[in-house]
Amino acid sequence: MKAAIIGYGKMGREIERILTERGHEVALVIDTDNAGELDAEHLAGIDVALEFTTPATAYANIRTCLENGAAVVSGTTGWTDRLAELQELCRERGGALFYASNYCLGVNLMFRINRQLAAMIGRVGGYGVRIEEVHHTQKLDAPSGTAITLAEGILDNLADKQGWVNYAPGIAHATNRVERSEDTPADRIEIRSVREGAVPGIHTVTYESADDMLELKHTIKNRRTLAMGAVVAAEFLCGKQGVFGMDDLLK
Repeated sequence: MKAAIIGYGKMGREIERILTERGHEVALVIDTDNAGELDAEHLAGIDVALEFTTPATAYANIRTCLENGAAVVSGTTGWTDRLAELQELCRERGGALFYASNYCLGVNLMFRINRQLAAMIGRVGGYGVRIEEVHHTQKLDAPSGTAITLAEGILDNLADKQGWVNYAPGIAHATNRVERSEDTPADRIEIRSVREGAVPGIHTVTYESADDMLELKHTIKNRRTLAMGAVVAAEFLCGKQGVFGMDDLLK
């Protein structure tokens, strides 16, 4: 597989190491200092581009790849209100696009369990629900894409919840932000965002009644698990056409 890496931070470097270990060629690396090289000339012959950048640049990066015939695996979060546009472009062009908010296998198993648990709680009733996500201080978006995916899985299965808000102390740019936890409306799921140290990612879904509490929790130990999932997704996507996600990979 001839790969391009778009975004050469810690994640991009880990992806490069795994691609090389698995016998693939890293033919192009794009970062802020050579962003102009993401063009038709440099994408020629690229089988799959792995895009892990920023919310401000992801849309343009992915669109450029699709317009120039390169399949794309993306894990950038915080911009997906425009994802449907790129999925439609992908279909129109006969391209290939794989998007996931989190590439860790354990997290994606959590997504499935989360949906099933929400459905069961909905049948039982009597429980409130909240989500907490903890990440390193360099994470640019809040809440995390993983937390949003967890919230969406709950919303699909709990009729009394109509959306989510973000209680994010100290994170002024947080989406759907509430200033205090007490401000969370009863029909909204509260996502609490915490930024501390070098934490790769901790996500906890908590159901609490007057009498007990149930928690579903996942902790990422290191960034390698995310990079490995992205490379496996790229191998899965190579040679395909269409729009895919982790559910397709895990079938």
